[in-house]
Amino acid sequence: MDIRGFVICLENNGYPASLELHKIYPVVGPYQNDPVDYLRIIDESGEDYIYPMNWFESVSLGTKLEEKLLLAVST
Repeated sequence: MDIRGFVICLENNGYPASLELHKIYPVVGPYQNDPVDYLRIIDESGEDYIYPMNWFESVSLGTKLEEKLLLAVST
């Protein structure tokens, strides 16, 4: 899985079961036909789906925390 960073969810209009507000989610690389103003997020289903980019804010994590989150996502 091509994890490209992490974002925090600031909005989840219509998708409360898929996205939890204020939770950190991994971002994966886009598919060829994904709209440019969307991000592909691994959501609560454990699968990647596209959501509007403006629902999220990028977060910078320390190396140790990022390694732990990447390990958690890959298992």
